[in-house]
Amino acid sequence: MSDPDARPIRKGKLRQPTEFGTVMQITELCENTRKGARGLILPASTKIGSPNEHELLATTGKHLDELALRPRDLALDGGFAPGPVTEHLPPAERTFISGRQSAGSKKTNRRLAKFRVGCEGRISHLKRRYGLRRSRLKGHAGARTWAAWAILAYNLGTLAIRGA
Repeated sequence: MSDPDARPIRKGKLRQPTEFGTVMQITELCENTRKGARGLILPASTKIGSPNEHELLATTGKHLDELALRPRDLALDGGFAPGPVTEHLPPAERTFISGRQSAGSKKTNRRLAKFRVGCEGRISHLKRRYGLRRSRLKGHAGARTWAAWAILAYNLGTLAIRGA
């Protein structure tokens, strides 16, 4: 292997159940969860190895605290557990975790579920257009640098769209 910090990552894909690389947690902040909402992305949280989703929440919560942001709604992937979410992230009015029972109206849960599904498209967009599929820099520090540049380019594009 050319990257000494790349680790095996097990996924549920039939074609390639094991990939090598770095796990990153992407956090997007939007002012609303309407269709087509596009927000700014915080710096990616990452660790060497193949950490679980909840292991990266402390770093994400720290980023939100540094910016003094308190999100009203949280839409999370099914890999998150409610305990670590309430422990590390600031309290929100509504927390939606895919595949889990959540309090609130059916309409609100459906809106948050659709928003979370749209985030998968955003990740695909980051991979295809901004180069997050593969880091060309070696090591964990290189992967973080590569992701930071990709996120910066995405955020600048978002600000250009909003300014137009």
